[in-house]
Amino acid sequence: MKKLTLSLAAIFAMGTFAVAGGDIAPVEPVVEAPVVESTGTFYLGLGYGYLDQTMDNINNSNIDLEAETDNILLQAGYQFNEYIAVEGRYWIGVGDATWSASQNYLGIKGDLSGDYSSWGIYVKPMYPVTDAFNVYALLGYASTTLDTDANNGYYWDTDEFSWGLGAEFGVTDNIFIFADYVNLGSPDSVTWDPTGTDVDVDGDIYTINVGVTYKF
Repeated sequence: MKKLTLSLAAIFAMGTFAVAGGDIAPVEPVVEAPVVESTGTFYLGLGYGYLDQTMDNINNSNIDLEAETDNILLQAGYQFNEYIAVEGRYWIGVGDATWSASQNYLGIKGDLSGDYSSWGIYVKPMYPVTDAFNVYALLGYASTTLDTDANNGYYWDTDEFSWGLGAEFGVTDNIFIFADYVNLGSPDSVTWDPTGTDVDVDGDIYTINVGVTYKF
């Protein structure tokens, strides 16, 4: 009798477990999607630039011109990662350009008042030397223009391949100080005077810049 009671109890327990087990729904494992953090960042900058522009051997003569002017530099770009960015720059002249000439040419002598400006768009390869110090290059296209009231609207402009080399140092995670050299072009001709005449020159235009960049 005792064995029969134990057998019935065992059968009842197994039946109860089976019924209870039928009510348990399978638990699906929770898989969390990986969080992908963007390494890209926008940045803006403000700086000072010194621009030097030469036009030698004008129209195959022995007449040479050189201009120097101070510039305010505006900078905006997007850094995709620590190795590459795209960047736009705009330089606007401050005060009059100082001109020197080997001979008097079109009455240009000494200071020349006018609107002196340049702009450029660049691909910016970078190399992080340390966490806070980067070196970089600039490869792109630039346009430079001088527009004055002298000589019935004397002006010149040129559009050229542009390149540069520089370095930046992070003062904080967001604020960087930079210094660079940018060649705005080496034209062999410029559009000259109000008639739009092309003048043959051995030219070179460059700017040396220092400034501050804020990375968002």
